Amino acid sequence: MTTVQKIKEIEDEMAKTQKNKATSYHLGQLKAKLAKLRRELISPSSGGGGGGGIGFDVARTGIATVGFVGFPSVGKSTLMSKLTGTHSEVSEIDFTTLTTVPAGIIEGANDGRGRGRQVIAVARTCNLIFIVLDVLKPLGDKKIIESELEGFGIRLNKKPPSIIVRKKEKGGIAITNTVPLTNIDHDEIKAILSEYRISNADVAIREPNATADDLVDVVEGNRVYIPALYVLNKIDAISIEELDLLYKIPMSVPISSREWLNVDELIDKMWETLDLVRVYTKPRGLPPDYSQPVVLRRGKCCVEDFCSSIHKEIAKQMK
Repeated sequence: MTTVQKIKEIEDEMAKTQKNKATSYHLGQLKAKLAKLRRELISPSSGGGGGGGIGFDVARTGIATVGFVGFPSVGKSTLMSKLTGTHSEVSEIDFTTLTTVPAGIIEGANDGRGRGRQVIAVARTCNLIFIVLDVLKPLGDKKIIESELEGFGIRLNKKPPSIIVRKKEKGGIAITNTVPLTNIDHDEIKAILSEYRISNADVAIREPNATADDLVDVVEGNRVYIPALYVLNKIDAISIEELDLLYKIPMSVPISSREWLNVDELIDKMWETLDLVRVYTKPRGLPPDYSQPVVLRRGKCCVEDFCSSIHKEIAKQMK
């Protein structure tokens, strides 16, 4: 049985198991087993999930990396080309971007379909993800893409849960919580730790409404937490009334990459989400130069950061 088949088997069993006091331990074990199988797909030691082949080597340059993720033919390449000033050959046919980094995603990508593993592996390294959606079917595609990224250990618009698991040599499992445990109980916690062969540990939960999935994420330790903007493309094809409804989707920016509508709002939202600042220089005896600012991240914009962004040797020579 392949890894993907094992995952499907566990998901089916979880779906038909009603959660209650009697089944919480069993469900905790299933969630831990599922996470371990997902880990095999993220970094497989051998085959099992499919999707092998040459990966994508994307060099990290600049102050931040923004990834474009979406289904084929939703306008990713057009938007990226216009934003960056690069050119990618595209057509109206699916999967026809030829010269940019492939970022098309299909359902089952985190299981290795359609070179999905390589594509999503690139997304894990980004500082921000643009999830590009077709306005004519945004919610269905949004749900599928979120599921694919979630299955690959990417947590969108979330912060790491305030849960600490500290292993110890003896004493069993000691659980403390400063908030009510509304979505997980002690049996489920112990079941998850047991599946990871952790029999002695102090568990401190300070996360409101913490779930079994939150605990699994902490134990796994390989999750990445990345902000995402939902870019709802092709608004030139819908009415004003439909556009008003799109704004109700959290973290969304409706645009038209072809007609270049509302892209300014997307750029502003990108700057805000990445927490970027512009630093302007002032030559001695001359007015400030507002033509070529240095872009830095807020919190990392001291004089040393500024000098290092220009050239590392400048910071070393500072007195």
